[in-house]
Amino acid sequence: MADGRQLTIIKVFRKYSHSLGPDALQFLEEILEKHDIADNDVEFSIETIAREYNKQDDAAMKVSLDILRRVYDALQDQGNPGEAEELLDPDSHLYFVDAFEMPSWHWSQERGTFEKSSSPLTVAGSADSRIAAVRNRLHIIKQSILRNEHFSPSTLPSRDREHLVTLKSTKQLLGRAGERFLLLGMLAHNKEGKLCVEDSDGSVELDLSKMDEPGEGLYTEGCFALVEGEYNEDGILEVVAMGQPPCEDLETARSIYGHIDFLGQGSTSLLEDSQFARRIREELSDLYFFFLSDVWLDHPQTLVGLQKMFDNCIENSFIPKVIVMCGNFTSKSIMQGGGRDIQHYQENFDSLGDLIASYPQITRETHFVFVPGPLDITGSSALPRRPILSTFTSHLRSKIPKVHFTSNPCRLKFFGQEVVIFREDTMARMLRNTIGIKPNVTGEDLRRYLVQSILDQSHLTPLTTHIQPVLPDFDHALRLYPLPTAVILADKYEKYKLTYSGCHVFNPGGFVGNSFSFSTYCPAERSSEEGVLDIEQED
Repeated sequence: MADGRQLTIIKVFRKYSHSLGPDALQFLEEILEKHDIADNDVEFSIETIAREYNKQDDAAMKVSLDILRRVYDALQDQGNPGEAEELLDPDSHLYFVDAFEMPSWHWSQERGTFEKSSSPLTVAGSADSRIAAVRNRLHIIKQSILRNEHFSPSTLPSRDREHLVTLKSTKQLLGRAGERFLLLGMLAHNKEGKLCVEDSDGSVELDLSKMDEPGEGLYTEGCFALVEGEYNEDGILEVVAMGQPPCEDLETARSIYGHIDFLGQGSTSLLEDSQFARRIREELSDLYFFFLSDVWLDHPQTLVGLQKMFDNCIENSFIPKVIVMCGNFTSKSIMQGGGRDIQHYQENFDSLGDLIASYPQITRETHFVFVPGPLDITGSSALPRRPILSTFTSHLRSKIPKVHFTSNPCRLKFFGQEVVIFREDTMARMLRNTIGIKPNVTGEDLRRYLVQSILDQSHLTPLTTHIQPVLPDFDHALRLYPLPTAVILADKYEKYKLTYSGCHVFNPGGFVGNSFSFSTYCPAERSSEEGVLDIEQED
C-alpha cells in the first residue's frame, strides 16, 4: 500500500494530468530523501518539480524518467536560493492582451481537460465553430459542477451519499414520466416559441407555472441553468426549482489548470502567485490603475475633468501605472454620421493626445489603454470588438509612447493577476432578455444578481447570438474560467463594486456627470475605490 508521501506525489502530478510509473515515483522519493524534505514540505517540493516538468515541450502524460531527471538537474542549476531577491520591476510583468491574440483552448471530452486549438481562427467562423462555442460553455460549467461537493461523491463510504445530487441528460427522460430530474442546460425558445432547456443530447420543453420563483441571479435566454422538475406524459418538464450553476473559486480552478497558459503570456502556479502577492504588498503598495468609462471626448467638460485629474496626480506625486479609458468616446452614434462628424471624432482624439503630452511625467511613466464602446468606430458590432480604427488615433499614438488600443473585451496581466476589462451596457441588455428573476429585485440585490450571473456562467455575455452577436472562433475571449482576479464591467448603469467567489467586480460609471467619476484599482489589495473630482471646485 502506498504511504502518505507517495499519495502526495501522485496527487500533485495528477493535478497536471500526468501519471507516474514505479521508476518515476521511486526517483521522486529518492529526491525527497536526499534533501531531507519534511512531510509538511513534500507537496511544496513536488509541486515545483511537477510544474517545471509540465512546461517541457516533450512532456508526455505518462511521466518520463529521462525528462524528470533533466528537470531536476535544471532546478539544481538555478543558483543559490539564498541570494537576495531583486526588486520587482512592474513593467516587465505587465501585459495587455487583445482578444484576437489570445490562444484558443477548448474543452476535450476525451481527455477531460483543455486542449489548444490547432486550426486557424477566422472572423467569419463556421457552423461547426458556432456549435463548438456553445458546447465548450456547457462542458466547462459541467466539469466544475461535477467537482462541487453537492455533486461529487466522497471516496469514503458515508451517509452524505444519500444526499448526493445527480445530474441527468435530456435523453434519460424518455419513457420515465412521473419521475423527478435535475438537468443542466441552456435556456432557449424552440421553433414554436416555447421555453425549453437544451443540452448536448437534446432538449425538453419547460413549464414554469408550478415554480414559486427562481433562485438568485438573472436568467436570460442563452444562459445555462440547473433545472429541477417532474417529467410528465406530454413530454414537458414541470419545473419546481431553477438555479444558477455553482461558481468554482479561483484557487480551485487554478490548482487544476494553473499550468495552462490561457492568455498566451506565460502561466504561473498558485505558489508563484502567493509569492508575487506578498512582494507586491511589500514593494508596490503605492501602485495603482485608473479606470474611466464613457469618456465622451465631444463633451465640453471631459477634457476639463481629465486635466483636473492629471493636475491632482502631479500635485500629489501620485502617478498611476495604468490609465484605462473605456468608450464610448462619443456621446452620440456616428456610425451613419456625415464626414463632419467623423472628422470631429478624429480631432477629439488629437486634442486628447495633446492634453496628455502636456504632462511629461505622466506621458513617460503611465500606460494608456483605450477600450472601444458600443458607439465607437471599430468595424463590427459583434463581440469581441476590434480596436478603434487606427485612422482616428495616429496623432495620439505619435504623442504617447505607452499607448495601447485594444479590443473589447481585453485583459490586463500583472504578475499573477488577471484583470478583464469589458465595455458594454450589460445590465440593460440582461434585463431586457430576462426569462426569470425574483420579484421586486432592485438596487444592491440587482447588482449582485448581475455579477453572480456573469461569474456563475463563466462568460461575459450569457445570451444567445441573435441577442448579442459573437464571433464564434473568438468566443473563448469572453470566457471567465478560471475566474480572473478582477472584472471591470464598464457600463452606463450606476457605479458599484463587490467581490464574489474571490473575484472583485466593479463598474466605474460614466466619467462626466454631476462630478468627474472614475475608479482606482490597487493590485496590492486586489480592491477598488471610487475617485471623484468636483466639477465646481476650480482653482
